[in-house]
Amino acid sequence: MLALTGAPPILADVISQINAEGRQVVLQRDAIVIRQDSSSITYKHFDLKERRVVKARLQESSLPYQITRSAPDARQQIVGLWRRFGFVATVIDASGKSTRVSDAYIDFYPPNGQGSMVEVLPARTDLPVELTSGGGDIVDFADLISAEFQGEHLKLTLASGQVKEGRLLTPSSHPVEARFLGITDHYDPASEDVFDFSLPLTRIKQIDFEH
Repeated sequence: MLALTGAPPILADVISQINAEGRQVVLQRDAIVIRQDSSSITYKHFDLKERRVVKARLQESSLPYQITRSAPDARQQIVGLWRRFGFVATVIDASGKSTRVSDAYIDFYPPNGQGSMVEVLPARTDLPVELTSGGGDIVDFADLISAEFQGEHLKLTLASGQVKEGRLLTPSSHPVEARFLGITDHYDPASEDVFDFSLPLTRIKQIDFEH
């Protein structure tokens, strides 16, 4: 990821391991370790493929892990770097309040945030829609200029100028609550969560994407 910036390396926490041959192998750079105990290490890092911050866990093995921890300012810098590579959007909620969000994605929760999920649904950076004109489509955040929500009706304006309208589909036959999540200017690098903004899509009026 750092190679993309053209800037000097900013090193947050580095997780490494001495392998069976006695060589030090770096497993993860630019991470923020949020928990460590005798059995595992939990850390956050930016996933370039998914274009969002994710949480990972390493189980302790017979070959112990080594952590080079960074100073607080380096952790703050690495969060700033993460925010440069994720999707950025301005969310306007039902009351008209606007919030700028980085590393945006959609995840799924039990209805009203209560109970537990019947199945595990992966987070995503696209909007699956049943089109009013017939058929269905999956519109990636990278192709979107805006998404307008009016009850169950969804209006998508693409960077190409094309407009698609329909109904948002959920990837489950069970009741779920789709939420829009991401990182704001107030995100705490030490947080165990990979977001500090979370809002159900049912409470969103519009999302405007930056490209």
